[in-house]
Amino acid sequence: MYQEEYKRWLAADLQDADLNPELSKIEGNDEEIKDRFAVALKFGTAGLRGVLGAGTNRMNIYVVRQATQGLANWVKTQGGNQTVAISYDSRLKSDVFAKTAAGVLAANDINVRIYDALMPVPALSFATRYYECNAGIMVTASHNPAKYNGYKAYGPDGCQMTDDAAAIVYEEIQKTDVLTGAKYMSFAEGVEQGKIRFVGDDCKQALYEAIESRQVRPGLCKTAGLKLVYSPLNGSGLVPVTQVLKDIGITDITIVPEQEYPNGYFTTCSYPNPEIFAALELGLNLAKETGADLMLATDPDADRVGIAMKCPDGSYELVTGNEVGVLLLDYICAGRIEKGTMPKNPVAVKSIVSTPLADAVAEHYGVELRSVLTGFKWIGDQIAQLEAADEVDRFIFGFEESYGYLAGPYVRDKDAVIGSMLICEMAAYYRSIGSSLKQRMEEIYAQYGRYLNKVDSFEFPGLSGMDKMSALMQGLRDKPLTEIAGHTIVKVTDYQKPEETGLPAANVLIYKLDNGETVVVRPSGTEPKIKIYYTTLGKNLEEAEAEKEKLAEALKPIMA
Repeated sequence: MYQEEYKRWLAADLQDADLNPELSKIEGNDEEIKDRFAVALKFGTAGLRGVLGAGTNRMNIYVVRQATQGLANWVKTQGGNQTVAISYDSRLKSDVFAKTAAGVLAANDINVRIYDALMPVPALSFATRYYECNAGIMVTASHNPAKYNGYKAYGPDGCQMTDDAAAIVYEEIQKTDVLTGAKYMSFAEGVEQGKIRFVGDDCKQALYEAIESRQVRPGLCKTAGLKLVYSPLNGSGLVPVTQVLKDIGITDITIVPEQEYPNGYFTTCSYPNPEIFAALELGLNLAKETGADLMLATDPDADRVGIAMKCPDGSYELVTGNEVGVLLLDYICAGRIEKGTMPKNPVAVKSIVSTPLADAVAEHYGVELRSVLTGFKWIGDQIAQLEAADEVDRFIFGFEESYGYLAGPYVRDKDAVIGSMLICEMAAYYRSIGSSLKQRMEEIYAQYGRYLNKVDSFEFPGLSGMDKMSALMQGLRDKPLTEIAGHTIVKVTDYQKPEETGLPAANVLIYKLDNGETVVVRPSGTEPKIKIYYTTLGKNLEEAEAEKEKLAEALKPIMA
């Protein structure tokens, strides 16, 4: 089967000059042909993601056309104003894929609103809502290495597409021949016919205003003198992040020169992920040189942000997503109470794998903290529920341990632009009162206990990887663990049982230990990995770290 499909591609007159030579090169190489053609990239709630190249199991213009035809078929059943918003980041071929998708939609008589230059995930979510679209498309592979690209689909609320809608789109995709099944017109033709229009300045301006209206202490940054080093990691954050920071009064910004402009090869770091040291290394060196108060980096599609804070001894410390989430929650609560802008019955939301320290902080301020499944769409779903009850103002903050933050209902996905703004405002505030982010973090630990949150990942590569992962998860259910590293398991929560959790089914197991610590096991939704999240407690950091090591050692054999 896969050999026949390969030959069909090889014989076709492909409209991307990169694909034919690639196909010719692998002639006779059964392994390579099988890897590219034995399966197709699966369209799920996170859309598509794969390595760039020729084949059904790769990201290319034909796979994008096929996916967009599937999406178009769904949009046509939705009524409304038959419009789809499109944005893209700096990855290789992102602009090509965005324009390809626009051409398919236009040929299906669906209107398109596309950004005239790369813009981040939150801008796509915003435009989808602003133009009352039926759907949105973001071309990105988030923080994956340079050889990847992807395609995220959004629903009319600006939230990532629901499981039900994604299932219908996937069904339509499977009915569409990958090479010949999609309707298509050139981007230029779509523009000429008035089916494809660019996102207007009014929409861009409205996004900036929505973000800036969420300042906790407006005007503070103009006088606080914060010194910042920023890296967009060669992605889409440069324009929106610097625009918003300048608007609120942060002008002392040094941008990491090697990572300033869009570059889909990500030559300075193989993995443009603001969670890791290698991605922040150039920025950290620059921060030391300039004596910056803060170093900040956004990922290529600018929905996640990572930071390094300056310590009293002049060194810099990377801050985890959990710690930034807790710092922001604490800052927003204290600041809004002080300013009299805290809504009645405030609500914050976090994912089930994020730190329980947030629960303690929320309780302290009288904020209801809701825990949802991993994936920011579930936080978006909570905002939608509040909106439906005409209580959307109650939502003050949402976060995930994987460096995603949102304060405000103007978009329905994580937003590194508002994350950057609030982190800078918070750092400026502590600087203005003679404190610092580091000092505040230590005060929080002193008040609530020394929590440590760590994640280990175990990779399962190759075609059999997914099977191994599912067998492993099934094994944990068939033969339940009773203890880990000598600690008795007092409670197991299996998120595949919605009747017990009150949440939609998910492949997640949470173990609560007799000493208050937790271990969470879940397969990644986007990569062939099983992740284990540890929350340990100690009198100090060393003790909490020693606890984590003991738990990790005990679980290693299970993952082997």
